[in-house]
Amino acid sequence: MKKIVIKGGFPLHGKITIGGAKNSAVALIPASLLSDGVCTIKNVPNITDRDALFDIVKLLNGDIKQDGSVIRIDSSNLQNTLITQELSVRLRASYYFMGVLLSKYKHVEIYFPGGCNIGSRPIDIHLKGFKKLGAKVTKNKHKYIIKADELKGADITLNFASVGATINIMFAATKAEGTTYIRNAAKEVEIINIADFLNKMGAKIKGAGTDVIEIEGVKHLDGAEIDVIPDRIEAGTYILMGALLGDNLTIEGIIPEHNKALFDKLSLMGVKYELDKNSVTINACKHLLPVDVTTLVYPGFPTDLGQPMSVLLTQAEGTSKMEETIWENRVGHYPYLVKMGANIELNGLVVTINGKTPLHGMEINATDLRGGAALILAGLIADGTTIISDIDYILRGYENIINKLSNVGAIISLEEI
Repeated sequence: MKKIVIKGGFPLHGKITIGGAKNSAVALIPASLLSDGVCTIKNVPNITDRDALFDIVKLLNGDIKQDGSVIRIDSSNLQNTLITQELSVRLRASYYFMGVLLSKYKHVEIYFPGGCNIGSRPIDIHLKGFKKLGAKVTKNKHKYIIKADELKGADITLNFASVGATINIMFAATKAEGTTYIRNAAKEVEIINIADFLNKMGAKIKGAGTDVIEIEGVKHLDGAEIDVIPDRIEAGTYILMGALLGDNLTIEGIIPEHNKALFDKLSLMGVKYELDKNSVTINACKHLLPVDVTTLVYPGFPTDLGQPMSVLLTQAEGTSKMEETIWENRVGHYPYLVKMGANIELNGLVVTINGKTPLHGMEINATDLRGGAALILAGLIADGTTIISDIDYILRGYENIINKLSNVGAIISLEEI
């Protein structure tokens, strides 16, 4: 079994280059199938979620050619077929094929999606949107069958600003007859990236990045080219590492405004950093101030950075609070932090973190993608050796994380133990 082994306490210096955004790439790959031609997606991160999506595209008879971080997907011979349970459960983003295939063929069959166990993650909002567009949804044991004689534009108000539902309904509405409005839409920057791609194909989408998105249906979409935006969550994870261990650590290839909520919190904690157009240089802060953090939808503090942020708070000199408002199971890493020496009081989704506490290396398990990243951060600052199991969670979303950290001075390796 492969595990991540870390010897903690070493400063990080040099440069880390950020890859393409996981949360964009996992939607852009399915989106390419809306075209009847060839699409090119650049800056695709090398993560296992990408490979799982490739397998679904191949099942549907899409042709994929890859040259490093550039992929070309030819959908001209696409076939609409059942997406198997084995493929569906490998990642949450398999649900994007629902909206894509419903839009293109008015029929899709797919097993329940998988992904990290960070909450109930119901897709009811997606399905309600499909129904508003005219689809009939049948649940058959562990499989969804979604059909429509025709899709017609509708006025859809989401009861929660869900990123996945916003994107999936946008896919389904792209070829619907008439105009669709998605109200209380999620405003994440990844949605803008995806809407830009669809518009380059010939879609007519306005308002991406606001709480009302307007989609005028079209009959045909051509091939197009898009660059995946930089991954703000990957960037934020390394920035947090820099706040604890940085020695002129530079994170490059970022869009600083995408991480404004994080930088605001770091400033309150006393962390010093220098922003450039596409990079940040950061140094470790020896006397971190406590701060309260509440995860919110964009542009608030991102839920995907809440778990790594909690590790930084263990080193603040005083009491901080971390409140998770998006997912109910983002707490699996806390028992391991306590085991390592953190002083943490868990009360539902509100966590009180009393610092500063030294952390000690030991054997721990990644519980989910971002929780796994948090434990890597904990291992980097702990004394002794930390061994992390269940690392497949981490490799789902962090491109070349072992090499990137090794190249800036971390003593970290992937070992068969």
